[in-house]
Amino acid sequence: MIEKSINLIIDNINVCVPEGTTILEAARKANIDIPTLCFLKEINEIGDCRMCIVEVEGRRGFATSCITKAEEGMVVHTNSSAIIQARRTILDLIISNHHMECLTCVRDGNCELQDLAKKFNMKEIMFDGEKIDYEIDDKSPSIVKDLNKCVLCRRCVGACKKVQEIGAIDSMNRGFESCVSTANGLSLNDVDCTFCGQCIEACPVGALREKDNTEEVWAKIRDDEVYTVVQTAPAVRAALGEEFGMPIGTDVEGKMVSALRAIGFNKVFDTNTGADFTIMEEANEFIERIQNGGVMPMMTSCCPAWIRFAEKNFPDQLDHLSSCKSPHEMFGAVIKSYYAQKFNIPAEKVFVVSVMPCVAKKYEAVRPEMENDGLRNVDAVITTRELARMIKQANIDFVEIEDSKFDDPMGEATGAAAIFGTTGGVMEAALRTAADALEGRDIGEVNYEAVRGEAGIKRATVNIAGRAIRVVVASGLKNARKIMNEIKDGKADYDFVEIMACPGGCVMGGGQPIKSSKIRSKVDVRKQRANSLYSIDAKSAIRKSHKNPVVQEIYNEFFEKPGAEKAHKYLHTEYSKQNKYFM
Repeated sequence: MIEKSINLIIDNINVCVPEGTTILEAARKANIDIPTLCFLKEINEIGDCRMCIVEVEGRRGFATSCITKAEEGMVVHTNSSAIIQARRTILDLIISNHHMECLTCVRDGNCELQDLAKKFNMKEIMFDGEKIDYEIDDKSPSIVKDLNKCVLCRRCVGACKKVQEIGAIDSMNRGFESCVSTANGLSLNDVDCTFCGQCIEACPVGALREKDNTEEVWAKIRDDEVYTVVQTAPAVRAALGEEFGMPIGTDVEGKMVSALRAIGFNKVFDTNTGADFTIMEEANEFIERIQNGGVMPMMTSCCPAWIRFAEKNFPDQLDHLSSCKSPHEMFGAVIKSYYAQKFNIPAEKVFVVSVMPCVAKKYEAVRPEMENDGLRNVDAVITTRELARMIKQANIDFVEIEDSKFDDPMGEATGAAAIFGTTGGVMEAALRTAADALEGRDIGEVNYEAVRGEAGIKRATVNIAGRAIRVVVASGLKNARKIMNEIKDGKADYDFVEIMACPGGCVMGGGQPIKSSKIRSKVDVRKQRANSLYSIDAKSAIRKSHKNPVVQEIYNEFFEKPGAEKAHKYLHTEYSKQNKYFM
Protein backbone atom coordinates (compact mmCIF):
# COMPACT_ATOMS: atom_id res chain seq x y z
CA MET A 1 0.00 0.00 0.00
CA ILE A 2 1.40 3.38 -1.05
CA GLU A 3 1.72 5.82 1.84
CA LYS A 4 -0.08 9.09 1.19
CA SER A 5 1.94 12.26 1.75
CA ILE A 6 0.77 15.76 2.57
CA ASN A 7 2.45 19.13 2.14
CA LEU A 8 2.33 22.03 4.53
CA ILE A 9 4.28 25.17 5.36
CA ILE A 10 5.85 25.68 8.78
CA ASP A 11 7.58 29.02 9.41
CA ASN A 12 7.87 29.58 5.64
CA ILE A 13 9.48 26.15 5.11
CA ASN A 14 7.81 23.62 2.83
CA VAL A 15 7.44 20.28 4.61
CA CYS A 16 6.29 16.95 3.18
CA VAL A 17 5.24 14.26 5.66
CA PRO A 18 3.15 11.06 5.69
CA GLU A 19 -0.55 11.50 6.30
CA GLY A 20 -1.33 11.22 10.03
CA THR A 21 1.81 13.05 11.13
CA THR A 22 1.32 15.61 13.90
CA ILE A 23 2.40 19.22 13.48
CA LEU A 24 5.08 18.64 16.12
CA GLU A 25 6.55 15.68 14.23
CA ALA A 26 6.41 17.61 10.96
CA ALA A 27 8.24 20.55 12.53
CA ARG A 28 10.94 18.27 13.95
CA LYS A 29 11.43 16.76 10.50
CA ALA A 30 12.17 20.28 9.27
CA ASN A 31 14.51 20.91 12.26
CA ILE A 32 12.09 23.46 13.68
CA ASP A 33 12.09 23.41 17.46
CA ILE A 34 8.70 23.54 19.17
CA PRO A 35 9.06 23.41 22.97
CA THR A 36 7.36 20.56 24.86
CA LEU A 37 7.07 19.43 28.45
CA CYS A 38 4.39 16.76 28.82
CA PHE A 39 5.08 15.12 25.45
CA LEU A 40 6.88 11.78 25.36
CA LYS A 41 6.60 9.98 22.05
CA GLU A 42 4.36 6.89 22.14
CA ILE A 43 4.16 7.15 25.92
CA ASN A 44 2.47 10.46 26.73
CA GLU A 45 0.84 12.31 23.83
CA ILE A 46 -1.95 14.17 25.62
CA GLY A 47 -1.35 17.88 24.98
CA ASP A 48 -1.90 18.83 28.62
CA CYS A 49 0.94 21.28 29.25
CA ARG A 50 0.17 23.41 26.15
CA MET A 51 3.80 24.48 25.76
CA CYS A 52 3.74 23.21 22.16
CA ILE A 53 0.97 25.51 20.93
CA VAL A 54 1.23 26.98 17.42
CA GLU A 55 -0.85 29.22 15.15
CA VAL A 56 -2.57 27.73 12.11
CA GLU A 57 -3.72 30.24 9.52
CA GLY A 58 -7.48 30.26 9.11
CA ARG A 59 -8.18 28.81 12.56
CA ARG A 60 -9.22 30.54 15.73
CA GLY A 61 -7.09 30.11 18.82
CA PHE A 62 -3.94 28.08 19.17
CA ALA A 63 -3.43 24.47 18.12
CA THR A 64 -1.67 21.96 20.35
CA SER A 65 0.98 20.68 17.95
CA CYS A 66 1.72 17.34 19.68
CA ILE A 67 -1.83 16.05 19.08
CA THR A 68 -2.99 18.07 16.07
CA LYS A 69 -2.57 16.26 12.75
CA ALA A 70 -0.94 18.13 9.88
CA GLU A 71 -3.21 18.71 6.87
CA GLU A 72 -2.65 19.38 3.18
CA GLY A 73 -1.94 23.06 2.55
CA MET A 74 -1.79 23.93 6.23
CA VAL A 75 0.25 27.08 7.06
CA VAL A 76 1.74 27.00 10.56
CA HIS A 77 3.55 29.62 12.63
CA THR A 78 5.54 28.45 15.63
CA ASN A 79 7.29 31.60 16.85
CA SER A 80 5.01 34.61 16.41
CA SER A 81 4.93 37.20 19.18
CA ALA A 82 1.49 35.98 20.27
CA ILE A 83 2.73 32.38 20.53
CA ILE A 84 5.84 33.34 22.47
CA GLN A 85 3.84 35.45 24.93
CA ALA A 86 1.27 32.68 25.40
CA ARG A 87 4.00 30.14 26.10
CA ARG A 88 5.61 32.47 28.63
CA THR A 89 2.27 32.79 30.43
CA ILE A 90 1.77 29.01 30.43
CA LEU A 91 5.30 28.48 31.71
CA ASP A 92 4.76 31.13 34.41
CA LEU A 93 1.68 29.26 35.64
CA ILE A 94 3.54 25.94 35.71
CA ILE A 95 6.48 27.39 37.63
CA SER A 96 4.17 29.22 40.06
CA ASN A 97 3.26 25.94 41.77
CA HIS A 98 6.74 24.43 41.59
CA HIS A 99 9.09 24.41 44.57
CA MET A 100 12.13 26.05 43.00
CA GLU A 101 15.02 24.36 44.78
CA CYS A 102 17.24 24.11 41.73
CA LEU A 103 20.61 24.38 43.46
CA THR A 104 19.84 21.47 45.75
CA CYS A 105 17.86 19.40 43.25
CA VAL A 106 19.36 16.22 41.80
CA ARG A 107 18.12 17.30 38.35
CA ASP A 108 19.86 20.68 38.36
CA GLY A 109 21.41 21.05 34.92
CA ASN A 110 19.32 18.23 33.45
CA CYS A 111 15.81 19.52 34.00
CA GLU A 112 13.41 20.21 31.14
CA LEU A 113 11.51 22.84 33.15
CA GLN A 114 14.77 24.61 33.94
CA ASP A 115 15.71 24.50 30.26
CA LEU A 116 12.39 26.08 29.29
CA ALA A 117 12.80 28.81 31.91
CA LYS A 118 16.18 29.69 30.43
CA LYS A 119 14.84 29.49 26.87
CA PHE A 120 12.07 31.98 27.63
CA ASN A 121 14.25 34.18 29.84
CA MET A 122 12.00 33.82 32.88
CA LYS A 123 13.43 36.38 35.30
CA GLU A 124 10.43 36.67 37.58
CA ILE A 125 7.15 34.86 38.22
CA MET A 126 3.99 36.91 37.74
CA PHE A 127 1.54 34.40 39.19
CA ASP A 128 3.50 33.31 42.24
CA GLY A 129 1.02 32.38 44.96
CA GLU A 130 -0.14 29.60 47.24
CA LYS A 131 1.63 26.26 46.95
CA ILE A 132 0.63 22.88 48.35
CA ASP A 133 3.26 21.34 50.60
CA TYR A 134 3.39 17.58 50.12
CA GLU A 135 5.17 15.15 52.39
CA ILE A 136 8.12 13.58 50.60
CA ASP A 137 7.76 9.82 50.18
CA ASP A 138 11.13 8.18 50.81
CA LYS A 139 9.91 4.96 52.42
CA SER A 140 10.94 2.69 49.56
CA PRO A 141 14.58 1.61 49.30
CA SER A 142 14.64 2.61 45.63
CA ILE A 143 12.53 5.64 44.68
CA VAL A 144 11.81 9.02 46.30
CA LYS A 145 8.58 10.77 45.31
CA ASP A 146 8.48 14.55 45.82
CA LEU A 147 5.17 15.98 44.59
CA ASN A 148 6.35 19.50 45.45
CA LYS A 149 8.36 19.41 42.23
CA CYS A 150 5.70 17.73 40.08
CA VAL A 151 4.55 19.71 37.03
CA LEU A 152 1.55 17.44 36.30
CA CYS A 153 2.94 16.41 32.93
CA ARG A 154 1.81 12.80 33.60
CA ARG A 155 4.76 11.31 31.74
CA CYS A 156 5.45 9.03 34.71
CA VAL A 157 1.83 7.86 34.59
CA GLY A 158 2.22 7.01 30.91
CA ALA A 159 5.40 5.04 31.59
CA CYS A 160 3.85 3.12 34.48
CA LYS A 161 0.46 2.41 32.89
CA LYS A 162 1.14 2.16 29.15
CA VAL A 163 4.71 0.87 28.99
CA GLN A 164 4.82 -1.31 32.09
CA GLU A 165 1.08 -1.89 32.71
CA ILE A 166 1.60 -1.59 36.46
CA GLY A 167 -0.50 1.48 37.30
CA ALA A 168 1.15 2.17 40.65
CA ILE A 169 0.67 5.91 40.08
CA ASP A 170 -2.09 7.92 38.42
CA SER A 171 -3.69 11.35 38.24
CA MET A 172 -5.59 12.20 41.42
CA ASN A 173 -8.03 14.94 42.49
CA ARG A 174 -9.14 18.02 40.55
CA GLY A 175 -8.39 21.71 40.23
CA PHE A 176 -5.73 23.19 42.50
CA GLU A 177 -5.40 19.89 44.37
CA SER A 178 -4.63 17.85 41.21
CA CYS A 179 -1.59 15.65 41.65
CA VAL A 180 0.08 12.48 40.45
CA SER A 181 0.13 9.99 43.26
CA THR A 182 -0.61 6.47 44.43
CA ALA A 183 -3.95 5.06 45.55
CA ASN A 184 -4.97 6.66 48.84
CA GLY A 185 -1.68 8.58 48.88
CA LEU A 186 0.25 5.54 50.07
CA SER A 187 4.00 5.20 49.75
CA LEU A 188 5.36 3.61 46.59
CA ASN A 189 6.73 1.01 48.97
CA ASP A 190 3.20 -0.09 49.91
CA VAL A 191 1.55 -0.40 46.50
CA ASP A 192 2.35 -2.55 43.48
CA CYS A 193 5.35 -0.50 42.33
CA THR A 194 8.11 -2.83 41.11
CA PHE A 195 10.84 -0.18 41.56
CA CYS A 196 11.80 -0.48 37.88
CA GLY A 197 12.44 3.28 37.81
CA GLN A 198 10.96 3.94 34.37
CA CYS A 199 8.93 6.72 36.00
CA ILE A 200 12.19 8.42 36.97
CA GLU A 201 13.46 8.18 33.41
CA ALA A 202 10.21 9.72 32.15
CA CYS A 203 10.01 12.57 34.68
CA PRO A 204 11.22 15.89 33.20
CA VAL A 205 11.98 17.39 36.62
CA GLY A 206 12.99 16.12 40.08
CA ALA A 207 9.61 14.88 41.28
CA LEU A 208 10.84 11.29 41.09
CA ARG A 209 14.42 10.31 41.82
CA GLU A 210 16.50 7.40 43.05
CA LYS A 211 17.13 7.04 46.76
CA ASP A 212 20.63 8.37 47.27
CA ASN A 213 23.15 6.08 48.98
CA THR A 214 26.30 8.04 48.19
CA GLU A 215 26.79 9.52 51.67
CA GLU A 216 26.81 6.06 53.22
CA VAL A 217 29.34 4.92 50.62
CA TRP A 218 31.57 7.97 51.19
CA ALA A 219 31.52 7.29 54.93
CA LYS A 220 32.69 3.69 54.45
CA ILE A 221 35.43 4.73 52.02
CA ARG A 222 36.77 7.18 54.62
CA ASP A 223 36.66 4.60 57.43
CA ASP A 224 40.09 2.95 57.70
CA GLU A 225 38.52 -0.01 59.52
CA VAL A 226 36.38 -0.90 56.50
CA TYR A 227 37.59 -2.75 53.40
CA THR A 228 35.55 -1.31 50.54
CA VAL A 229 35.00 -3.29 47.36
CA VAL A 230 33.12 -1.87 44.40
CA GLN A 231 31.72 -3.82 41.44
CA THR A 232 30.24 -2.37 38.25
CA ALA A 233 27.49 -3.80 36.05
CA PRO A 234 28.04 -4.20 32.28
CA ALA A 235 25.49 -1.54 31.27
CA VAL A 236 27.13 1.15 33.42
CA ARG A 237 30.25 1.37 31.23
CA ALA A 238 28.08 1.93 28.16
CA ALA A 239 26.30 4.96 29.66
CA LEU A 240 28.42 6.63 32.37
CA GLY A 241 30.30 8.78 29.85
CA GLU A 242 27.05 10.52 28.90
CA GLU A 243 27.04 12.22 32.31
CA PHE A 244 30.30 13.92 31.23
CA GLY A 245 29.23 15.01 27.75
CA MET A 246 30.56 11.98 25.89
CA PRO A 247 28.60 10.42 22.98
CA ILE A 248 25.77 8.04 23.83
CA GLY A 249 27.03 4.48 24.13
CA THR A 250 30.72 5.32 24.57
CA ASP A 251 32.52 2.45 26.31
CA VAL A 252 34.24 4.11 29.30
CA GLU A 253 35.28 0.98 31.20
CA GLY A 254 38.92 2.03 31.64
CA LYS A 255 38.08 5.56 32.78
CA MET A 256 35.38 4.24 35.11
CA VAL A 257 37.85 1.87 36.79
CA SER A 258 40.42 4.66 37.22
CA ALA A 259 37.80 7.01 38.66
CA LEU A 260 36.60 4.41 41.17
CA ARG A 261 40.17 3.79 42.26
CA ALA A 262 40.74 7.53 42.61
CA ILE A 263 37.59 7.85 44.71
CA GLY A 264 39.24 5.55 47.22
CA PHE A 265 37.81 2.04 46.99
CA ASN A 266 40.21 -0.65 48.17
CA LYS A 267 39.35 -2.91 45.25
CA VAL A 268 37.59 -2.33 41.94
CA PHE A 269 35.99 -5.49 40.55
CA ASP A 270 33.79 -6.31 37.58
CA THR A 271 30.21 -7.55 38.00
CA ASN A 272 30.77 -9.23 34.63
CA THR A 273 32.74 -11.85 36.55
CA GLY A 274 29.62 -12.35 38.64
CA ALA A 275 27.61 -12.67 35.44
CA ASP A 276 29.88 -15.52 34.35
CA PHE A 277 29.07 -17.25 37.65
CA THR A 278 25.37 -16.68 36.98
CA ILE A 279 25.64 -18.37 33.59
CA MET A 280 27.53 -21.32 35.07
CA GLU A 281 24.77 -21.89 37.61
CA GLU A 282 21.85 -20.97 35.36
CA ALA A 283 22.99 -23.12 32.43
CA ASN A 284 23.57 -26.03 34.80
CA GLU A 285 20.11 -25.57 36.30
CA PHE A 286 18.56 -25.42 32.83
CA ILE A 287 20.27 -28.65 31.74
CA GLU A 288 19.21 -30.40 34.96
CA ARG A 289 15.60 -29.38 34.39
CA ILE A 290 15.69 -30.66 30.81
CA GLN A 291 17.30 -33.96 31.69
CA ASN A 292 15.44 -34.64 34.93
CA GLY A 293 11.95 -33.42 34.13
CA GLY A 294 12.09 -30.19 36.11
CA VAL A 295 9.55 -27.37 35.99
CA MET A 296 9.56 -25.88 32.51
CA PRO A 297 9.99 -23.37 31.12
CA MET A 298 12.80 -22.04 33.25
CA MET A 299 12.82 -18.26 33.67
CA THR A 300 15.73 -15.94 34.33
CA SER A 301 16.00 -14.31 37.74
CA CYS A 302 18.55 -11.53 37.19
CA CYS A 303 16.10 -8.62 37.32
CA PRO A 304 14.72 -7.67 40.77
CA ALA A 305 11.87 -5.56 39.36
CA TRP A 306 10.74 -8.58 37.32
CA ILE A 307 11.03 -10.78 40.42
CA ARG A 308 8.88 -8.40 42.49
CA PHE A 309 6.38 -8.29 39.61
CA ALA A 310 6.23 -12.10 39.44
CA GLU A 311 5.88 -12.50 43.21
CA LYS A 312 2.94 -10.10 43.24
CA ASN A 313 1.18 -11.02 40.01
CA PHE A 314 2.04 -14.67 39.30
CA PRO A 315 2.79 -16.30 42.66
CA ASP A 316 1.54 -19.66 41.38
CA GLN A 317 4.30 -19.71 38.76
CA LEU A 318 7.34 -18.94 40.92
CA ASP A 319 8.65 -22.49 40.45
CA HIS A 320 9.49 -21.52 36.89
CA LEU A 321 12.06 -19.00 38.14
CA SER A 322 15.70 -19.98 38.22
CA SER A 323 16.94 -20.10 41.80
CA CYS A 324 20.10 -18.21 40.79
CA LYS A 325 20.83 -14.92 42.48
CA SER A 326 21.49 -11.98 40.18
CA PRO A 327 25.14 -11.41 39.14
CA HIS A 328 25.96 -8.65 41.62
CA GLU A 329 24.41 -10.56 44.55
CA MET A 330 26.27 -13.73 43.55
CA PHE A 331 29.47 -11.75 43.26
CA GLY A 332 28.93 -10.09 46.63
CA ALA A 333 28.58 -13.55 48.17
CA VAL A 334 31.78 -14.72 46.42
CA ILE A 335 33.69 -11.67 47.66
CA LYS A 336 32.60 -12.15 51.28
CA SER A 337 33.30 -15.89 51.27
CA TYR A 338 35.94 -17.15 48.84
CA TYR A 339 37.81 -13.85 48.33
CA ALA A 340 37.79 -12.84 52.00
CA GLN A 341 39.10 -16.28 53.05
CA LYS A 342 41.74 -16.46 50.33
CA PHE A 343 43.21 -13.05 51.17
CA ASN A 344 42.71 -13.25 54.95
CA ILE A 345 40.31 -10.33 55.16
CA PRO A 346 37.66 -10.49 57.92
CA ALA A 347 34.39 -10.84 56.00
CA GLU A 348 32.56 -8.63 58.49
CA LYS A 349 34.89 -5.75 57.56
CA VAL A 350 34.22 -6.06 53.84
CA PHE A 351 31.73 -3.49 52.50
CA VAL A 352 30.51 -4.35 49.00
CA VAL A 353 29.16 -1.55 46.80
CA SER A 354 27.40 -2.34 43.52
CA VAL A 355 27.23 0.28 40.76
CA MET A 356 24.09 -0.60 38.85
CA PRO A 357 22.01 0.82 35.97
CA CYS A 358 18.96 -0.02 38.06
CA VAL A 359 17.13 1.40 41.08
CA ALA A 360 15.41 -1.92 41.81
CA LYS A 361 18.83 -3.32 42.76
CA LYS A 362 18.62 -1.13 45.87
CA TYR A 363 15.47 -3.02 46.83
CA GLU A 364 17.09 -6.34 45.96
CA ALA A 365 20.08 -5.65 48.21
CA VAL A 366 17.85 -5.31 51.30
CA ARG A 367 15.76 -8.42 50.59
CA PRO A 368 16.19 -10.79 53.57
CA GLU A 369 17.15 -13.67 51.24
CA MET A 370 20.30 -11.88 50.04
CA GLU A 371 22.44 -12.86 52.99
CA ASN A 372 24.99 -15.53 53.87
CA ASP A 373 26.72 -16.30 57.16
CA GLY A 374 24.89 -13.40 58.80
CA LEU A 375 26.27 -10.86 56.31
CA ARG A 376 24.51 -9.02 53.50
CA ASN A 377 25.82 -10.09 50.08
CA VAL A 378 25.80 -6.45 48.93
CA ASP A 379 25.88 -3.58 51.43
CA ALA A 380 25.00 -0.63 49.20
CA VAL A 381 23.85 0.01 45.65
CA ILE A 382 24.44 3.22 43.73
CA THR A 383 23.19 3.98 40.25
CA THR A 384 25.13 5.17 37.22
CA ARG A 385 23.89 8.67 38.01
CA GLU A 386 25.02 8.46 41.63
CA LEU A 387 28.49 7.31 40.55
CA ALA A 388 28.71 10.28 38.19
CA ARG A 389 27.91 12.60 41.10
CA MET A 390 30.58 10.96 43.25
CA ILE A 391 33.16 11.38 40.50
CA LYS A 392 32.29 15.08 40.24
CA GLN A 393 32.40 15.48 44.03
CA ALA A 394 35.89 13.96 44.00
CA ASN A 395 36.94 16.61 41.44
CA ILE A 396 38.01 13.96 38.94
CA ASP A 397 38.41 14.98 35.30
CA PHE A 398 36.62 11.97 33.90
CA VAL A 399 37.16 12.78 30.23
CA GLU A 400 40.93 13.15 30.65
CA ILE A 401 41.64 10.44 33.23
CA GLU A 402 43.83 7.59 31.98
CA ASP A 403 42.32 4.14 31.48
CA SER A 404 43.16 1.31 33.86
CA LYS A 405 42.08 -2.28 34.39
CA PHE A 406 39.96 -3.99 37.04
CA ASP A 407 41.81 -5.50 39.99
CA ASP A 408 42.84 -9.14 39.85
CA PRO A 409 41.57 -11.77 40.22
CA MET A 410 37.97 -10.55 40.16
CA GLY A 411 38.26 -8.43 37.03
CA GLU A 412 38.43 -11.26 34.53
CA ALA A 413 35.22 -11.64 32.54
CA THR A 414 33.99 -12.87 29.18
CA GLY A 415 32.13 -11.30 26.30
CA ALA A 416 29.09 -13.34 27.32
CA ALA A 417 28.95 -11.40 30.58
CA ALA A 418 29.12 -8.03 28.84
CA ILE A 419 25.91 -8.59 26.88
CA PHE A 420 23.95 -9.18 30.10
CA GLY A 421 23.21 -5.47 29.93
CA THR A 422 20.91 -5.65 26.92
CA THR A 423 17.70 -7.53 26.25
CA GLY A 424 18.44 -11.06 25.03
CA GLY A 425 21.96 -10.99 26.43
CA VAL A 426 21.33 -13.32 29.36
CA MET A 427 19.60 -15.79 27.05
CA GLU A 428 22.42 -15.68 24.51
CA ALA A 429 25.11 -16.08 27.16
CA ALA A 430 23.29 -19.03 28.71
CA LEU A 431 22.80 -20.72 25.34
CA ARG A 432 26.52 -20.47 24.60
CA THR A 433 27.37 -22.45 27.72
CA ALA A 434 24.36 -24.79 27.67
CA ALA A 435 25.03 -25.72 24.04
CA ASP A 436 28.62 -26.72 24.74
CA ALA A 437 27.54 -28.72 27.80
CA LEU A 438 24.74 -30.57 26.01
CA GLU A 439 26.92 -31.25 22.96
CA GLY A 440 29.86 -32.30 25.13
CA ARG A 441 32.23 -30.16 23.09
CA ASP A 442 33.00 -26.61 22.01
CA ILE A 443 30.60 -26.15 19.11
CA GLY A 444 32.14 -22.82 18.17
CA GLU A 445 28.78 -21.03 18.02
CA VAL A 446 28.71 -17.76 19.95
CA ASN A 447 26.19 -15.48 18.22
CA TYR A 448 22.49 -16.18 18.62
CA GLU A 449 21.10 -13.39 16.46
CA ALA A 450 17.48 -14.52 16.91
CA VAL A 451 17.39 -13.23 20.49
CA ARG A 452 18.92 -9.86 19.63
CA GLY A 453 17.12 -6.75 18.42
CA GLU A 454 14.65 -4.08 19.46
CA ALA A 455 11.42 -6.08 19.61
CA GLY A 456 9.79 -6.23 23.03
CA ILE A 457 9.14 -9.96 22.54
CA LYS A 458 11.49 -12.22 20.59
CA ARG A 459 10.72 -15.89 20.02
CA ALA A 460 13.12 -18.42 18.53
CA THR A 461 13.93 -22.12 18.31
CA VAL A 462 17.55 -23.15 18.75
CA ASN A 463 18.73 -26.63 17.80
CA ILE A 464 21.18 -28.03 20.35
CA ALA A 465 22.37 -31.64 20.56
CA GLY A 466 19.52 -32.77 18.36
CA ARG A 467 16.97 -31.04 20.57
CA ALA A 468 14.79 -28.07 19.60
CA ILE A 469 15.09 -25.53 22.43
CA ARG A 470 12.21 -23.04 22.30
CA VAL A 471 13.11 -19.70 23.81
CA VAL A 472 11.47 -16.31 24.29
CA VAL A 473 12.91 -12.99 25.38
CA ALA A 474 10.72 -10.21 26.77
CA SER A 475 11.67 -6.74 27.95
CA GLY A 476 9.25 -4.39 29.64
CA LEU A 477 6.71 -5.61 32.17
CA LYS A 478 3.82 -5.18 29.76
CA ASN A 479 5.47 -7.80 27.57
CA ALA A 480 6.35 -9.91 30.59
CA ARG A 481 2.66 -10.05 31.51
CA LYS A 482 1.81 -11.26 27.98
CA ILE A 483 4.34 -14.10 28.19
CA MET A 484 3.27 -15.10 31.70
CA ASN A 485 -0.39 -15.20 30.68
CA GLU A 486 0.49 -17.32 27.64
CA ILE A 487 2.22 -19.84 29.92
CA LYS A 488 -0.51 -19.70 32.55
CA ASP A 489 -3.22 -20.29 29.95
CA GLY A 490 -1.31 -23.15 28.32
CA LYS A 491 -0.97 -21.27 25.04
CA ALA A 492 2.83 -21.43 24.89
CA ASP A 493 5.38 -24.21 24.98
CA TYR A 494 8.70 -22.59 25.85
CA ASP A 495 11.80 -24.15 27.37
CA PHE A 496 13.66 -21.02 28.45
CA VAL A 497 12.36 -17.51 29.15
CA GLU A 498 14.36 -14.30 29.68
CA ILE A 499 12.55 -11.34 31.18
CA MET A 500 13.89 -7.87 31.94
CA ALA A 501 11.65 -5.24 33.47
CA CYS A 502 13.05 -2.28 31.56
CA PRO A 503 12.25 -1.98 27.83
CA GLY A 504 15.53 -2.72 26.07
CA GLY A 505 17.11 -4.29 29.14
CA CYS A 506 19.57 -2.87 31.66
CA VAL A 507 21.04 -0.36 29.21
CA MET A 508 17.73 1.49 29.66
CA GLY A 509 17.51 0.88 33.39
CA GLY A 510 15.94 3.32 35.81
CA GLY A 511 19.35 4.35 37.17
CA GLN A 512 20.93 5.28 33.84
CA PRO A 513 21.61 8.84 32.60
CA ILE A 514 18.30 10.58 31.89
CA LYS A 515 17.72 11.81 28.36
CA SER A 516 15.29 14.61 27.54
CA SER A 517 12.22 13.91 25.43
CA LYS A 518 13.84 15.82 22.56
CA ILE A 519 16.92 13.59 22.54
CA ARG A 520 14.80 10.46 22.91
CA SER A 521 12.77 11.47 19.86
CA LYS A 522 15.90 11.86 17.72
CA VAL A 523 18.29 9.17 18.92
CA ASP A 524 17.85 5.46 19.55
CA VAL A 525 19.55 5.51 22.92
CA ARG A 526 18.89 1.81 23.56
CA LYS A 527 20.51 0.75 20.31
CA GLN A 528 23.65 2.82 20.80
CA ARG A 529 24.21 1.59 24.35
CA ALA A 530 23.47 -2.02 23.34
CA ASN A 531 25.85 -1.81 20.39
CA SER A 532 28.58 -0.77 22.80
CA LEU A 533 28.11 -3.99 24.79
CA TYR A 534 27.96 -6.16 21.67
CA SER A 535 31.20 -4.53 20.56
CA ILE A 536 32.85 -5.44 23.87
CA ASP A 537 31.66 -9.01 23.40
CA ALA A 538 32.91 -9.22 19.82
CA LYS A 539 36.38 -8.00 20.83
CA SER A 540 36.69 -10.28 23.87
CA ALA A 541 39.28 -13.03 23.77
CA ILE A 542 36.91 -15.34 25.67
CA ARG A 543 33.21 -15.26 24.80
CA LYS A 544 31.78 -18.16 26.80
CA SER A 545 31.32 -17.98 30.56
CA HIS A 546 32.46 -21.53 31.30
CA LYS A 547 35.85 -20.71 29.77
CA ASN A 548 36.60 -17.91 32.23
CA PRO A 549 39.82 -19.14 33.96
CA VAL A 550 39.10 -17.22 37.18
CA VAL A 551 35.63 -18.73 37.45
CA GLN A 552 37.09 -22.19 36.78
CA GLU A 553 39.70 -21.65 39.51
CA ILE A 554 37.15 -20.54 42.09
CA TYR A 555 34.96 -23.56 41.38
CA ASN A 556 37.98 -25.84 41.78
CA GLU A 557 39.09 -24.18 45.02
CA PHE A 558 35.78 -23.36 46.67
CA PHE A 559 32.45 -24.29 45.05
CA GLU A 560 33.54 -27.66 43.56
CA LYS A 561 31.14 -27.48 40.59
CA PRO A 562 27.97 -25.69 39.40
CA GLY A 563 24.99 -26.82 41.44
CA ALA A 564 27.11 -28.27 44.25
CA GLU A 565 26.01 -27.82 47.88
CA LYS A 566 28.30 -24.86 48.60
CA ALA A 567 27.38 -23.24 45.29
CA HIS A 568 23.70 -23.50 46.24
CA LYS A 569 24.38 -21.97 49.63
CA TYR A 570 26.08 -18.84 48.29
CA LEU A 571 24.82 -18.44 44.73
CA HIS A 572 21.15 -19.41 44.89
CA THR A 573 18.04 -18.04 46.60
CA GLU A 574 14.28 -18.51 46.81
CA TYR A 575 11.14 -16.50 46.12
CA SER A 576 7.76 -16.20 47.78
CA LYS A 577 4.34 -14.69 47.17
CA GLN A 578 3.95 -10.98 47.92
CA ASN A 579 0.56 -9.48 48.55
CA LYS A 580 -0.89 -7.19 45.93
CA TYR A 581 -2.44 -3.89 46.92
CA PHE A 582 -6.18 -3.70 46.32
CA MET A 583 -8.15 -0.48 46.71
